[in-house]
Amino acid sequence: MQFTVLFYLALILFSGLFFGRVVKHIKLPNVTGYLIAGLLIGPYCLKIVPMDLVKGLELISEIALGFIAFSIGAEFKLSYLRKVGMTPVVIAIFEALMASVLVTLTLVIAGFGIEISLLLGAIASATAPAATIMVVKQYKAKGPVTDTLLSVVALDDAVALIAFGFAAAIVNVMQNPGQGSIVLAVMRPLLEIIASILLGAILGFAFKWPLKYFKKDSNRLIITTGFVFLGSSLATMTGLSPLLLCMAMGAMLINVSEYGNAIFSLADSITGPIFLMFFVVSGMELDITILPQIGLIGILYVISRVIGKIAGASIGSIIMKAPATVKKYIGMTLIPQAGVAIGLSLIATRLVPEYGATIRAVVIGATFIYEIIGPAVTKVGLKAAGEIKE
Repeated sequence: MQFTVLFYLALILFSGLFFGRVVKHIKLPNVTGYLIAGLLIGPYCLKIVPMDLVKGLELISEIALGFIAFSIGAEFKLSYLRKVGMTPVVIAIFEALMASVLVTLTLVIAGFGIEISLLLGAIASATAPAATIMVVKQYKAKGPVTDTLLSVVALDDAVALIAFGFAAAIVNVMQNPGQGSIVLAVMRPLLEIIASILLGAILGFAFKWPLKYFKKDSNRLIITTGFVFLGSSLATMTGLSPLLLCMAMGAMLINVSEYGNAIFSLADSITGPIFLMFFVVSGMELDITILPQIGLIGILYVISRVIGKIAGASIGSIIMKAPATVKKYIGMTLIPQAGVAIGLSLIATRLVPEYGATIRAVVIGATFIYEIIGPAVTKVGLKAAGEIKE
């Protein structure tokens, strides 16, 4: 009997639901259960879901990341930004760059090549917002750490893209001395970020007009879904960042439309099954067989990145005189790493093909570790800060 795609989607939903409930009994976030469910039924463990189907489900990931980025945009309300000032910006810069610098220095001191150390260091700056957002939503976390965290993870991708642009430019010059301009190589990610934000802002401004003529929730839900799909697709087609574009669209909407809050509440009402499927599919993609291959370089990457994130976030918080709980716990919430890091690893592999297999093994192995333990550590940090009431 040939199973259909709908059968596998049902399996994804029910397995995610089941393991989400299982891990709840041991005080872990639902997202950890979703990832474990995907890992178990995926092509690297029980092989219930074939590899070709997992690759065919990339659309789910695109949709989920579009909605996640769109919802993050709601955190950029001008009234809130005026209140918190530059604090999230400074924390995002320090936590990302400290992780990058520490990983690079650690690998160089351990005797690894400068090229692979620079690229892995830049990749280390990225944090995955999806798992963090899910933990915040599940436990309805509220407080200064949560507020700062949502803004920091929103800015993190921009910092990571710039850091990787610098690292890639330096490696490119080292590999091809005298060929190409380092300034142009560095400017490329900056232009990508600016273009993504501008196009997202334009879409967000356009978003408010149909809301004046369509008042029913069902119609507004259709409009919201359409704009998220449009934003994500335009970013992909033009080589821009879907995360930054959809985030900018949400940020513009919340600031220019009186219906902004209602739209984000509507979006939350339909994203439950989408996010569950996204994390189960993400679990399927975690290649557990790669873990024995990461060796010393992988261990150093995993440990030094965590230390860099925690130390950098604390330093940024101290500089900006953030509340004591932010200084103490914000770093713990920034451990998850996934899609952006994997995407950057593909680019790094093309830059230094001789290190390609090692870079891929390190990033995928680290992703597996971070995505399994990251949500649990995020929950511990938010609970210790007094922002989760169970």
